[in-house]
Amino acid sequence: MTPEEQIERALEHRLNPDEWKRLQADIIADPELRAAYVERSWLHAQLTAEGPQLPELLNAEPTSPVKTRQRVRTVYWAAAAAAIAIVATLWISPNEQKEEWVATLVQAEDCRWAGSDLPTAEGAQLGKGKLALVEGMATLRFESGAEITLEAPSTLEVLSKMRCRLIEGSLVANVPDSAHGFTIDTEEMEVIDLGTRFGLTASGLGKTHLYVFDGVVEVEREDEARKRLVTGEALVHGIHAPVLDQEVERIATPIESEDGWLSIPTTFGNGKDAYVRQGDSDNETGDHPLLMVKSTDFVPTNVRHAYLAFDISQANPGSIADAELTLQVRSSGLGFSTLVPDSRFAVYGIADNSWDERSLLWENAPASNLEGVEKLAEFEIPKGSPVSQVSARSPELSSFIRNQPNGLVSFVVIRETGELEKQGLVHAFASKEHPTAQAPTLKLKMENDAL
Repeated sequence: MTPEEQIERALEHRLNPDEWKRLQADIIADPELRAAYVERSWLHAQLTAEGPQLPELLNAEPTSPVKTRQRVRTVYWAAAAAAIAIVATLWISPNEQKEEWVATLVQAEDCRWAGSDLPTAEGAQLGKGKLALVEGMATLRFESGAEITLEAPSTLEVLSKMRCRLIEGSLVANVPDSAHGFTIDTEEMEVIDLGTRFGLTASGLGKTHLYVFDGVVEVEREDEARKRLVTGEALVHGIHAPVLDQEVERIATPIESEDGWLSIPTTFGNGKDAYVRQGDSDNETGDHPLLMVKSTDFVPTNVRHAYLAFDISQANPGSIADAELTLQVRSSGLGFSTLVPDSRFAVYGIADNSWDERSLLWENAPASNLEGVEKLAEFEIPKGSPVSQVSARSPELSSFIRNQPNGLVSFVVIRETGELEKQGLVHAFASKEHPTAQAPTLKLKMENDAL
């Protein structure tokens, strides 16, 4: 939040006590900010003082200079009085509003917001209103003790210390005994907590998924008897069942940039991409818009690897000076970011380029167990990170590509970091079938005149 925005919020009584104290300290320490605050306060006070008379002033006939000066003096004293009243109100309003606060935004680092009508600074105390999280993860602690971690993109309406509404998106709720009966509404249902921890997702179309990690919740839907769910159970589109192990083409040519890098997407030539899941024996993914990647010790059959192949026939492999693999990060819609720590990924080189994306499965994928393959590069995606693109680059990556003789180079991308418990996030990257995002791209820096 910029200093100008802080001043505007102060004049509108929308700063919490900590924010107001910080702004006061900044105003005292910074002459320019102090001047800006005085100017904004004066303008605000003047408009406040003259507000009721503005229609009359706009329609009035021109007055004499003497009357104008008298008018200015009147406005000055009225505005000054209003300014004093505003400043006094700013000093006392945080304490007066405290009774109306129902939650605190305890964690909001690296978040981006849009369309919220509540304060979005970390530590802000919240009344009733809406939060719209565009990027990142944010945690709210309600006065009742209930704690909610909101995962972008999500929109949440705060209703009271015992109730909120998930309009769209995902959250993980941790509700202690002190908040017994804490309720989260969605378009499709009411979730009443009886002292538990659960994950909840809601779509803009009104579809809701509920996962109970620990404890007991009750679900109430219109015209249906109340249902009770316990640890390990789920409600998916209104169907009550145990949680399943599995979580609930553009034409392109290589592009040479002005700085000498040649960009080759998987859409070019004989390029291909797909992913495999250890538990799938008949689910080919070559035409899927996303490349799913996951590692977990809780359900081994949920492990997912992404496979990429690039047609480098237009480049002389022996003349490659440097190489970089670029992937576009996208939401998989599976699992919860809260349950996965900062995640490290690895890129391995595959000598076998004969795999077919239309029939690739775990059992026929080359090096699915990573035996006999070389790790070439790494990249990281921090927990709840808003990054939209990742890159992997290393001397080993360049060397591996230089030694490929048949014009095709293949990689497998894995996540080395596991998850904290079941239903952890499945990371995803855009494939060549994605309708809007860039396909996986291999960028090659060629020596002079090597193309």
